[in-house]
Amino acid sequence: MKNKANSGNVYDQMQRFANITKQLIIIGNIHRAKHCLQIAEDIFNSGNNEIKNVVTNVYLFSVSSFMELHHCSIKNLFPATLQKEYYKQVNTSGL
Repeated sequence: MKNKANSGNVYDQMQRFANITKQLIIIGNIHRAKHCLQIAEDIFNSGNNEIKNVVTNVYLFSVSSFMELHHCSIKNLFPATLQKEYYKQVNTSGL
């Protein structure tokens, strides 16, 4: 039961982090947004499978959907690993 509570917290925390990243993009603070994306990539690269899934399914999905909606260039902002994961998402979804 404790693991499920902790998992929910991880998902909530990652969504809050995604919201911060999106807010930075909205206000035009691209340098800080890129820094957040790099932190997410570092978390992804050092995390276990559950953490990688959280980064991909919560953070990456939220930020990339927002960026697509606002016609932001993903290629210029995403670090290499997150960019690969983004393309995996897009190809899997059939978009």
